[in-house]
Amino acid sequence: MDFNSAKLFKFQATLSLYSFCITQLLIWRKRSLVLYPGGKFSYEEREIPTLQTERDVIIRVIATGLCGSDVHYWQHGGIGRYIVEKPIILGHESSGIVVESGPQSGLAVGDRVALEPGVACNTCRPCRAGRYNLCHRMRFAATPPYDGTLATYYRLPAECCYKLPPHISLCNGALIEPLSVAVHSCRLAGDMQEKAVVVFGAGPVGLLCGGVARAFGASTVTVVDVVSSRLASALKYGATHTHQSTGQSAQQNAEDILATAGLDIGANVVLDATGAEPCLNAGIHALAPGGTFVQVGLGRPNPSIPVGQICDKEIVFKGSFRYGPEDYQTAIGLASSRRIRLEGLVTHEFDFSEAREGFQNAANRAGIKSIIYGPGVDRNMANEVIA
Repeated sequence: MDFNSAKLFKFQATLSLYSFCITQLLIWRKRSLVLYPGGKFSYEEREIPTLQTERDVIIRVIATGLCGSDVHYWQHGGIGRYIVEKPIILGHESSGIVVESGPQSGLAVGDRVALEPGVACNTCRPCRAGRYNLCHRMRFAATPPYDGTLATYYRLPAECCYKLPPHISLCNGALIEPLSVAVHSCRLAGDMQEKAVVVFGAGPVGLLCGGVARAFGASTVTVVDVVSSRLASALKYGATHTHQSTGQSAQQNAEDILATAGLDIGANVVLDATGAEPCLNAGIHALAPGGTFVQVGLGRPNPSIPVGQICDKEIVFKGSFRYGPEDYQTAIGLASSRRIRLEGLVTHEFDFSEAREGFQNAANRAGIKSIIYGPGVDRNMANEVIA
């Protein structure tokens, strides 16, 4: 394709997106998926959000990935201190198209964006210290009492919207959120250059953790899971080794994992994307002296862990929470340069009218990532790329 043809194609694609925004604005005005206490879903019309500041934008939500937290709110009514006490809209892993922009936003109608779904206060001590993910007054989508993105429109400040590279579809753009979780977790682990890394869990975040670790220079990345089909996917996304865990003791599992990866004294870094107690225990046993353990996924609130091992090895144990400054930018950069592959991670797609089926699919851990499209979204358009 020559330069002029490429410009014409890009213009036509942008015009198509703009026309889509206007058409959908007329057809699907306020549609939302609402979860009620007790686990009942209802399709309802909600008010269309409006610009509150000159930096705000209104996004037409195109694709939303289902996260374990969404499923947990649906099935269990809460996570820790966050309880579904009144109707709430779930969803926070989203991409969309700008349909209205404030004069100071720097974004234009028709821009394709990934959404960072949390708005910090920017004034509390954690925010001022550059750790806004720990903000005391964070308004995070789909975390009670704040509504999420399984709706026609969503409002965010411009700094929470990131333009998608031309070769990334809006469907895959919803994966930038879990990719940012992986980036944050790997950054917490420190320098990964020529390090041996073990990742527990071959779900979306675990697979992306493996890919990011490899992109950050890890010499070996061993992904561990109990599901063989997911392990097969791990080799496509950065893993150098895979290991199917068994019901043996944590120490024996650790020894088997190290044997699989050819590691004599242990792994330098362990990332646990499961939150399962057996994985925590095996991961701590698998660490080399002075290694770093990063807890990425959440399971039971009070798991039993081998504290003796942590002390004997002087292990650094870190918790990881969402993402912080530059994590989204890094995620976009990794995807833009194709050092991280997003293609193929979305294995199940559901129309908005099929949202409950999507939640059930995610609860059954079928495939890797389930996506729900916004009201009236055409799947072909959502999977198109500009270049």
